[in-house]
Amino acid sequence: MPSRLLKFMFVALMSTTYLSGCVTPTYVTKADEFPGMYTEKPKSLLIMPPINLSTAADAKDYYATTVEMPMALHGFYVFPYQLTTEILKQQGIYDTELVYDMPLGKFQEYFGADAVLFTKIQKWDTSYTVITSTLTVSIDAEIKSTKTSEVLWKYTGTIVVDLSGGNSGGGLAGLIASAIVTAINTATADYTQYAKQANSRFIYSVPMGPYHPQYLKDQQVQLIQQSVVKAP
Repeated sequence: MPSRLLKFMFVALMSTTYLSGCVTPTYVTKADEFPGMYTEKPKSLLIMPPINLSTAADAKDYYATTVEMPMALHGFYVFPYQLTTEILKQQGIYDTELVYDMPLGKFQEYFGADAVLFTKIQKWDTSYTVITSTLTVSIDAEIKSTKTSEVLWKYTGTIVVDLSGGNSGGGLAGLIASAIVTAINTATADYTQYAKQANSRFIYSVPMGPYHPQYLKDQQVQLIQQSVVKAP
């Protein structure tokens, strides 16, 4: 058998194996994925300080500024983040981890909140070499009911950005130029901007709140079922 034909068969076999190992995204409607949001119909939302699981110590403070406005524009009454954070500190709650697994009825009692938004910063990292750099922001988010403490909605937003200098021509001069551009892009990368992009990935999946024109009209909107396909 000619070597070219053998090579073709090998490539075809490897391609088939690769494709069979891929997971085909499963699409589901908002109503099927998040029925609790449509039955409980939360109107007011209290945003807890982010839980930082990344290696970046400053990620929590940067990310906290990116959530309040998008959720308000999504149709929910959002309690002012800075105010509620100060009140929580006065009650001795400095870390969201302290209340994440506890009954949430007190948030209804103290604030009148129908639901609580928890966010976890999974990644807030830059992978850097001399000529290549990749920035990754990954956020897990969920809304829990203050009536039942059950999860009403849960999704993940991830964004990966290539900060590399690209092709600046051949030779040593091109390599140096690419390294300089990569270093500048990495040093000046605006994590807050990319966090907002990651937010848009998961906020899109949230059923609209009562102060949005599409309230209760988006139940048939389709999205990727997160329990089947995880974000990269």
